[in-house]
Amino acid sequence: MENESTVQTLPAMSPQTNQILPKLGLVCITASKDVRFKTTTRKRLLQLEPETQAQILRELYAENLRRLRVAIEFCHSRNISLYRMGSGMFPFADDTVGEAVLPEFAEPMRAVGQRAKQLGVRLVLHPDQFVVLSSDRPEVIENSIKILATHARVMDMLGQPQSNWALMNIHGGKGDRAERLIDTIRSLPDNIRSRLTLENDEYTYDARQIFEICQAAGVAMVFDAHHHVIHEQVDTYEDPSVAEMLEAARQTWTNPEWQLVHISNGDKFFRDQRHSDYITIMPSCYRSVPWIEIEAKQKEEAIVKLQQEWLYGPPDAMVQYAPVIPAEPIDELMIEDEQPEVMELSAEIEEAIVEQMV
Repeated sequence: MENESTVQTLPAMSPQTNQILPKLGLVCITASKDVRFKTTTRKRLLQLEPETQAQILRELYAENLRRLRVAIEFCHSRNISLYRMGSGMFPFADDTVGEAVLPEFAEPMRAVGQRAKQLGVRLVLHPDQFVVLSSDRPEVIENSIKILATHARVMDMLGQPQSNWALMNIHGGKGDRAERLIDTIRSLPDNIRSRLTLENDEYTYDARQIFEICQAAGVAMVFDAHHHVIHEQVDTYEDPSVAEMLEAARQTWTNPEWQLVHISNGDKFFRDQRHSDYITIMPSCYRSVPWIEIEAKQKEEAIVKLQQEWLYGPPDAMVQYAPVIPAEPIDELMIEDEQPEVMELSAEIEEAIVEQMV
């Protein structure tokens, strides 16, 4: 790891336009092995005695907290100003055994959060797919709130503000349930609601719908340009609706300087929902965005490419004005065009998730 004195700070202003440059964010892990985290499965944990369960979680939390500090230092060393934490950093912290262990880490968590502030690395978090605040099933909503409460507790212990600076971002969930989603959000405790943001998706809630829900619920909107072009079936990020919805999303942020957006590119063709290795096409309107999470398979290497070729490139770098036509017919790519249902997994399925290093 480079030490602080060797970090070359990139200029904050564009030499071409004299505008403040967007800050780029790393998502969860690196393409290299520098930033990785450990986890375990519910099935394995439940096979053990309570004391052993607590000891395993104690060791896991300590190791992942150490790795979180490594991630923060890594981002600083690469001029990456935002880090999206993984939702599984403190597994089972919403269960009885984890709830009892987590307070033991109050002081080291506060220190890690303080280090992020010292280095100017913004910390955000995206809860996992089990969080569905618009479900038809009350028990799913109840469990979703429990998960969010645990994430909010982690943010609090890291000393992060109760605002959308330290956002927790989710999707709308179950389709055609806007009123239920709004009502649920309005009823959330302050330390959850103040951090909650909603993101437009490819199939269920489009950008306009999420914007209206965010306005009604009083939370900020995270605009995703790639989700938008998939949902609207347009073939360029220069479609006027992209800039229009970006500006609409900005209105939902009480501090527009905190606005965060996502970018990804399609892997095999422009509207492919699968992420590409690198970002090679950027919406021209993203030049005005203060914070951008980079969702690309090559992670930090994709950010380096953007820093070199887009951030400090000419104003039209990586802009694709003409519709992007796939090199081969889309039907030959066997892409599923069906709208998937939001998954609300049972406890049995959740328990069957395999152990992984992420």
